[in-house]
Amino acid sequence: MQLGNKLRRLRLRHGLTQQELATRCDLSKGFISQLESDQTSPSIATLVDILEVLGTDLRDFFSEPVEEKLVFGPEDIFVSTDEAGIATAWLVPNSQKNDMEPILIELPPDAATPVDDPHAGEEFGYVLSGAIRLHVGERVQRARKGESFYYRATQPHSIENAGKTPARILWVATPPSF
Repeated sequence: MQLGNKLRRLRLRHGLTQQELATRCDLSKGFISQLESDQTSPSIATLVDILEVLGTDLRDFFSEPVEEKLVFGPEDIFVSTDEAGIATAWLVPNSQKNDMEPILIELPPDAATPVDDPHAGEEFGYVLSGAIRLHVGERVQRARKGESFYYRATQPHSIENAGKTPARILWVATPPSF
């Protein structure tokens, strides 16, 4: 790790000159210059003082940012099919640790998801093909290809295939529940 370069970038991000940083840390401008050019190394105590002035700490300074994956492809999808033939495809790996969980559900004709008990959260779906019946509490609504649904999950809820062909639904739940 280029300690000096990282310290220089942090100092410049805070709009400080080498002299201003040195003064605030009770160090010399020459020492800060040598640090930034990797000609010398600070003691732990001195580094802690410098980082405090720069608004950070040892843990954050030395941790490397982890770049999150933004795009997911077929190799990332996990598919599970239950005994009723309902296929559930998790579109984002480990999405149950996130705030939202997008899945793709394929329901064969006459199949229905198990009734989900009331819970905190919201659910959204978009019917990609086929037709479904959406059960939310005592209400039953039909949704066809090209239609979407949205509800708070505070009542028992489920979906069933209302047609003679498979139904495919893009479903997003928050918090994750699948």
